[in-house]
Amino acid sequence: MALSLSLTLLPIAVIVLLMTWRRMAADLSGMVGWLLTLLIACVFFATSWEAGLRASLAGVVSSFPVSLMVLTSILQITFMERTGALKRIVVFVKTLAPQDKAVQIMLLNVGAGTLLVSIGATPVSILPPILVALGYSTFVAVALPAIGFDALCTYALLGAPLVVFADLTGTSLVQSAQVFSKFLPVISTLIGFGMLWIVGRWELVRKGFLPCLIAGVTNGGTAVAISYIPFFASGVVLTGVIAGFFTILSMLLYLKVTGRPIIDRSNLTEADRAVEAQMSLPVALSPWLILCAILLLTNFFPPLFKLLFADWAMPVSIIPGQVIKTRMLWNAYTWVLVSTALSMIWLKPNRGTLSETVSKWLQRAPRPTLAAAVFFAIAFVMNNSGMQNVEGAWKIADPATNMISILAKASASAFGSLYPFISGYLGLFGGFVSGSEASTIAMFTKYHLLTSKLLNVDPLIVIAGTAIGGGLASVISPAKLQNAAATIDALGIESEVIKTAFVLSALLTFVTAIMAQLLAFA
Repeated sequence: MALSLSLTLLPIAVIVLLMTWRRMAADLSGMVGWLLTLLIACVFFATSWEAGLRASLAGVVSSFPVSLMVLTSILQITFMERTGALKRIVVFVKTLAPQDKAVQIMLLNVGAGTLLVSIGATPVSILPPILVALGYSTFVAVALPAIGFDALCTYALLGAPLVVFADLTGTSLVQSAQVFSKFLPVISTLIGFGMLWIVGRWELVRKGFLPCLIAGVTNGGTAVAISYIPFFASGVVLTGVIAGFFTILSMLLYLKVTGRPIIDRSNLTEADRAVEAQMSLPVALSPWLILCAILLLTNFFPPLFKLLFADWAMPVSIIPGQVIKTRMLWNAYTWVLVSTALSMIWLKPNRGTLSETVSKWLQRAPRPTLAAAVFFAIAFVMNNSGMQNVEGAWKIADPATNMISILAKASASAFGSLYPFISGYLGLFGGFVSGSEASTIAMFTKYHLLTSKLLNVDPLIVIAGTAIGGGLASVISPAKLQNAAATIDALGIESEVIKTAFVLSALLTFVTAIMAQLLAFA
């Protein structure tokens, strides 16, 4: 048992060492981890090589809601960058709420951050230059965009992690969203207070208590409302977009009620004004406006939703007996491509701009896409370890040869009734390693299902606790923090940010873990 457990954990330990000791990127360390997982599964856990390779391919296909969304969203944001649309949006954001720091923090990092990450944009790339231009330190400009959206990270990339959760647990999207909603108002509000503390310690927490409470409750509360209101059932993957919008609206209403200015153009430079003159804001927003319009139609028009989600599910069976519903015409990555193409009508890119877009996209996209896919491959190899083709039937004949079964039994024995509590910290660990909440869900779902069954606790709560912990790892993810630092020419500051962010993420994960422990036995 000890040897089997050690071999099961070895690939993950190697990935962690490569990322922390050798500072290897997530895609490369993930590839090493996948090869090692495949080798161990086939040599030591009686897995046929065919089953191992089939499981790997099944994992890659299952990753499409995340990996292809990463691929297409990077294309869209690169296109917006090259056409000047992104620069125009940045100029507008710089004018919002300049006289109330707490509101500004909530508005940009919780509201705009949640909305941006939900439509596939990257807050850690877009927001740091804006925060620096508004007078924040490089430390703050790197830290806040990496944490502001974390509570609703489940709805990033137009709900990709939620779709993965639903597919792997066999629950509906609405039921999955209801499970997550139990955590969100509390976590979202605490994230807001954490950001205020980073910027101005307890003095700013005191001054910004009310707007922070409003923003946190609005952000998390919107997610709760959408998951329980029948009208929104088919559009639950748009929760992040809607929650981000309402959080921004709540802050604007707060400014209006308190008599503070909403728009102040006094801090715009001549260069900013020149950008304004070149392009209108609706034109700059056209890729996102078109995308949101299409997604509202495909999710809230019942006949079209049924057609794309159910009738045209496009199932594939890579491992005999296991079906993956790809839903390629429903998933958001298809419509990101469509909205990008349609926005060309207004943005009018020339051939040079299109060439630059494609060239830059080919530099940026492959490695993050690979990183998103490879951890799914690792999870599927572990989930299907011990599988053999026995007289035409693919099955795991002996649970003692399945890596996840071994982990489940060891965890049940080691943690007993406290197992739900550690789920949040497993998520924090998984999110740090994989850099993705969706990958964290893929890695731990079957493990949690088996362990929860042994302990007779609610597996959905346990998995959701892990997922939220994975989202909270964004603020300590080296890749995300380096990305943010690079946008403001502050590489090196990320090591300082991690020291503070680690304490904050650990505390937030502690609250998540307590909630998981209580809810799992409710």
